[in-house]
Amino acid sequence: MADQIQRAPQRLAYIDWMRGLACVLMFQTHCYDSWLSPEARNSALMGWSRLGGTLPAPLFIFLAGISVALVTEKMREKGIDRGAIAKQTILRGAEVYGLGLLFRVQEYALGYPWSPATDLLRVDVLNILGLSMMLLGGLCWLTGKGDITAARIRTLIAGLVAATVVAMATPPLWTTHRPRFLPWPLESYINGVHIFKEPQPWLFPLFPWTAFAFAGLAVGFFVFSEFARRREGLAFAALGGTGIIAMLLSMAFDSSRIRLYAVYDYWHSGPNFFLMRCGILLVILFFVYAWCRWGFGQKGFSPLIQLGKTSLLVYWVHIEFVYGRFSILPKGQCSQLKATGGLIVIFLAMLALSLLRTSWKKRAVSVSR
Repeated sequence: MADQIQRAPQRLAYIDWMRGLACVLMFQTHCYDSWLSPEARNSALMGWSRLGGTLPAPLFIFLAGISVALVTEKMREKGIDRGAIAKQTILRGAEVYGLGLLFRVQEYALGYPWSPATDLLRVDVLNILGLSMMLLGGLCWLTGKGDITAARIRTLIAGLVAATVVAMATPPLWTTHRPRFLPWPLESYINGVHIFKEPQPWLFPLFPWTAFAFAGLAVGFFVFSEFARRREGLAFAALGGTGIIAMLLSMAFDSSRIRLYAVYDYWHSGPNFFLMRCGILLVILFFVYAWCRWGFGQKGFSPLIQLGKTSLLVYWVHIEFVYGRFSILPKGQCSQLKATGGLIVIFLAMLALSLLRTSWKKRAVSVSR
């Protein structure tokens, strides 16, 4: 989400556009999930909606990694000490984590007395975004000593290694080697068990979700490498090709008879599914870059770029008007047509809110000068 990252020295249109795409996919997923009646759910529309709903969280976390790489690279080029860089990233991550806790308090207060008190400790996407940024800050500190080019290479490799380790460790931490000795609020950060007997795939534990941030960090340092700066189009094409290879490898590994884990769950905890989603993210990144550079992504006003600039704000606000007490439509009672109309209203309202936010921010900056 755009506002959860440190203020970058420059904005990259394709990153904002990609965040905006994640916002739109998030809107449609939440709106249809909240408003459609049981009868309307038995449709192809709901199937496609759920499929699109698998992308927003990985996109946001992946882009957080890229943005941290951008800020870190720029600060390294200015000669800023690696300790100061890490401190800024870690403090911003702590701020986002605090916002995640505040968001849970707000949801509980607005849902009282129906909301269970255990929801206050639910592991949600903002919590993991904040913790991921803190981990990224620590990793950049560990690998940031010395020459900028060497530090970039070390951080890129470390990001890939960390993503692989997290993805590979996820299945046993969800099944055969669960840290059951921990109280459920702490175990939930490992595998999303919450108050249930088994890990819940709709939550956002450290395993596997931080792997997307580490992967994004590695991609970010590649994008801002000297090669990519000289041959930007070729670099992004290479990322898109890598994404296709990753998807093919995911399918090949899934069909293999070799099993590394006692319990294999491709769609939830399996590293092969993580590989598939990383491949999809890379392909999306290439097409969004191409659209913004050679297509119409930046021709005139772009609603997606605008939403991407304020993605944290629109995430926070739209939840209450879709799932919360102030839902604009009756939950679980709407036809496909009515829910789609509500989706359009939510999109336009969040776009208007985003415009107001950036307009207010510009006025505040001009006044301060």
